[in-house]
Amino acid sequence: MGEFTITKEKILQALSTVEEPDLKKDLVTLNMIRDITVGVNQVTFTVVLTTPACPLKELIKKNCTDAIHSHFGNGIEVNINMTADVTSIRNNAPLLDGVKNIIAISSGKGGVGKSTVTVNLAMALKKSGARVGIIDADISGPSIPLMFGAENMQPLISQKNGKNMISPIMQYGIKMISIGFLTPPDSAVVWRGPMASQALRQFFGDVDWGELDYILIDLPPGTGDIHLTLVQTVPLTGAVVVTTPQKVALADVNKGISMFRQPQINVPILGIVENMAYFTPSELPDNKYYLFGKDGGKTIAEKYNVPLLGQIPIVQSIREGGDEGRPIMMDDEPITNEAFKSAAEALAQQVAIRNASGQKTARVEIR
Repeated sequence: MGEFTITKEKILQALSTVEEPDLKKDLVTLNMIRDITVGVNQVTFTVVLTTPACPLKELIKKNCTDAIHSHFGNGIEVNINMTADVTSIRNNAPLLDGVKNIIAISSGKGGVGKSTVTVNLAMALKKSGARVGIIDADISGPSIPLMFGAENMQPLISQKNGKNMISPIMQYGIKMISIGFLTPPDSAVVWRGPMASQALRQFFGDVDWGELDYILIDLPPGTGDIHLTLVQTVPLTGAVVVTTPQKVALADVNKGISMFRQPQINVPILGIVENMAYFTPSELPDNKYYLFGKDGGKTIAEKYNVPLLGQIPIVQSIREGGDEGRPIMMDDEPITNEAFKSAAEALAQQVAIRNASGQKTARVEIR
């Protein structure tokens, strides 16, 4: 095979037969192939994924290699650099202008581990190479500072364009803001609805977030003023609903999904995360005990035609990690790490699919 038979144009032709499995278009049309260089019997190029947490990374890489070999023969050495540029439909947004995706994490009721899921999804996205932030929107019961071992940290104030801006706390590589950083940790603060809503607006408008790929918003349980303030303040990429398998929890999920799907709100549901899906003792890692029933999250996902992003097991170290201020994703706990990694990849995948549709979520105008 001579060196002159391979050109950049022919490489692009070969790669135009490779489809991005989620977006159902070829990699060349999607502008995902960059920096092609051709040598003697070898080719090097970069594939720019829609997220560093892409679960199909290895499949895409293999399909590219196979396409080159089928066009030019197996004697060609194929070197592929995999990188990512997280997609967004938030161009020129007035608030959080450097943030590509804003994702609400909600639950129909309390006690389902929504904050634990938020924290560990954020850590899993961060581990994949994404830039991540968390807004703790549970104004009356903030738990993010405790879960990150940051209760005694206080944010600094800096000047930006002549305005005083709050710098988010950075812990374990994740930027975060919570009312817990702004009030003494031991004092119970009673917030009226309008005060809580104003605090949340400040988290959007008065915090210097910089450039981020994803911000996860840990919402209070149920539906209420904070949820309404959120959809009125910023256009969301979508929402994730956290549930547990019991029927009583699933009934509450119905309310949460229905709220986001109201015609005047119309926020896409990116998927369901089923927490406490089963119990796996550390000494019997292959055993699953379904303490609260089986496949409740799957049933809800099928009912509403949304993805089941993940099933998170009950492992004692998840709770201990939250209590000790060290998210489980920081440690080498294979069962939970794999569950959260898989759920974070599925979430990033749904965000990329949603962004490819090009349809923006409008900020809710309530007259």
